[in-house]
Amino acid sequence: MTTVSSVNQCVAAIRSIEAQLSSLALNSQEEAAQRTFHEMMNIMNEIKKDLQYRVNEMVLEEPQYKQT
Repeated sequence: MTTVSSVNQCVAAIRSIEAQLSSLALNSQEEAAQRTFHEMMNIMNEIKKDLQYRVNEMVLEEPQYKQT
């Protein structure tokens, strides 16, 4: 498995975590818990963006990672 594939798998896992946090926020009765889940979802989104940026850098820098 290439590094890009591993990072892409990580991005997919983060998307899943974001969805779970969103569901928890929507289903939570406590406002504080909703806020916490939403904040964690936003943090995961930032991490996802950083990883996606890194994948793009790797693809540009390393021709063997280009997807066909």
